[in-house]
Amino acid sequence: MERGAEGAKFKKELVSKLLYFYFKDQKTKVNSDAVIIMSEMLKIFVVEAAARTARQASNEDSRTADLDHFEKILPQLLLDF
Repeated sequence: MERGAEGAKFKKELVSKLLYFYFKDQKTKVNSDAVIIMSEMLKIFVVEAAARTARQASNEDSRTADLDHFEKILPQLLLDF
């Protein structure tokens, strides 16, 4: 992720490559607006994952969040998105 005046964000090239990776038809095109929207969705997903992980760690009286905390919140996070 790169930092700018708006905070952290994903590079458009990375998001575009991720989108194309899942298309079966090589002729499929991705509009630049779709890349922008997907970038925002990814940013929201990452921020929400971090917040839920921190909350889970806090609920367990842990001062630091680790992979175990993330793994506990992941199933519900994926269902919510």
